[in-house]
Amino acid sequence: MTTTTLQEETLTAASLAGGDVPPTVSPTQPPTSDPSTYKFLKAMLPHLPLILRTAVLHLLRLSPQSPYLDLKTALIVSVLRAYINPPNPKTISETKHFLNRFPSIKGKIWVATYSIPTPTPETQTAIQSLFASAITALSHDGKTHLPSMPEVRSVEGEWTGYRANATSSSRLPEGLSQGELYSEMMKEATGKSTILYFHGGAYWLMDPATHRPTTKTLAKVTGGRCFSVRYRLAPEDPFPAAVMDGLVAYLGLLYPEEGAFHAAVPAEEIVFAGDSAGGNLCLSLLQLILHLHRSGRKEVLYNGRTVDIPIPAGLALNSPWTDVTHSSPSCVSNAPFDYLPEPSVLHSAESKRPACSIWPSTPKRRHIYVSDELMTHPLVSVVLAKSWEGAPPVYICTGWELLADEDKYLAKKMWEEDGVRVRLEEYEGMPHCFGLIFPGLKEARRCFSGWGGFIKEVVEGSGERGSRFLTVRAGTLEEVERKGEEVSQMRGEVIRKRMEGMLRGGPEAVAKL
Repeated sequence: MTTTTLQEETLTAASLAGGDVPPTVSPTQPPTSDPSTYKFLKAMLPHLPLILRTAVLHLLRLSPQSPYLDLKTALIVSVLRAYINPPNPKTISETKHFLNRFPSIKGKIWVATYSIPTPTPETQTAIQSLFASAITALSHDGKTHLPSMPEVRSVEGEWTGYRANATSSSRLPEGLSQGELYSEMMKEATGKSTILYFHGGAYWLMDPATHRPTTKTLAKVTGGRCFSVRYRLAPEDPFPAAVMDGLVAYLGLLYPEEGAFHAAVPAEEIVFAGDSAGGNLCLSLLQLILHLHRSGRKEVLYNGRTVDIPIPAGLALNSPWTDVTHSSPSCVSNAPFDYLPEPSVLHSAESKRPACSIWPSTPKRRHIYVSDELMTHPLVSVVLAKSWEGAPPVYICTGWELLADEDKYLAKKMWEEDGVRVRLEEYEGMPHCFGLIFPGLKEARRCFSGWGGFIKEVVEGSGERGSRFLTVRAGTLEEVERKGEEVSQMRGEVIRKRMEGMLRGGPEAVAKL
């Protein structure tokens, strides 16, 4: 393992994980020159004791990760944890500015930027009314204080496809319009899948540009294409702005306006996919659509005509974030395997974060993404949704991460209580979104094979048809079948009590439940 290899992988992983990457180096263009390497080593110097301790414990097989991770991956996880939880965190504005960058486009990828136009005034009113009624109806007591309804805006996204004949250093052809780039991309599409992708980043970080390696790989595995949504981010645009953008993007695929790059895409060829907060957005959007179908409001006025809001072909989720309060037991018990901060560490770090022009908000709230009274709303903490009956097939990938308990509970509930076809894959010893963060691991390759394979399966009708619950062994990739009823022992009423305890008294209160 060379210094340059560790340097490149740490910076790339820190960027995707949303860490405070040192300002001396770029997360989008890992440095290779000697001066940059010097800067990297200088930035790593404060973490030298951590690195040495991690290495010694790993080599002696005394750390929890040592039976499951190689030394390089264990070191990167430890350094990531330190980057994400710095003793002196930057302001929200500084962190957003630094991490929400647009890397250059090169390699085996097609990218074409497209904007779904701002809907007509009548459509804007209809969508705002739809959200207002759904937020009220789905609240636990029907008396939720409605947030201010955001504007319904134009939604930009990136069409992404796999470019088989390019090299790792290839740039996009010069002189082509975005529409022409889209046409070139479609010449290489061999499958029917259209992936409506929502990136992760806790609802306030990242961009479709940061997730191009992910959407490119999914396009390669499926033979299809991705439309990766540049949805509005918090804290400037809190809930429900991102979900509203997701709905507009979905309607834009189904019912394109004249002059759009793409023809109308049938719902049976569209799969919602996302990682972390993007997985939450997928589930929130699906729960909204299911509610509309249950309540007889599955139509909306869209740009001059009344159209259906159909259920998509499936959902494919990687480490979805389903409880925004971080109250599940794995948020503490799985901390040794993850780079994400456990709740007490997160609360401590946030208490030291300096103020800036966008945070804290006015009026003040606890959570960057959502107002206090809506943190347990089922369109926010989707783990509390009462029913998923009528949902399409759902794939969930999780590791031994902070979010594992909520992901496994949700998979079991969907299958056992709501009759949903579910594919759950739990990977031994792996951290949050490991497939995106560590693409070189064979576990990551297996993850993308399962993730993309599921998308291809539900659209094209091939492969497995029933529910499956798998544990994928570290190293060997052996698939161990599990019984669905044994996947989780958590119960809905206990989850709610833990979440309410977190909101009342923080992590210490939850620990007593």
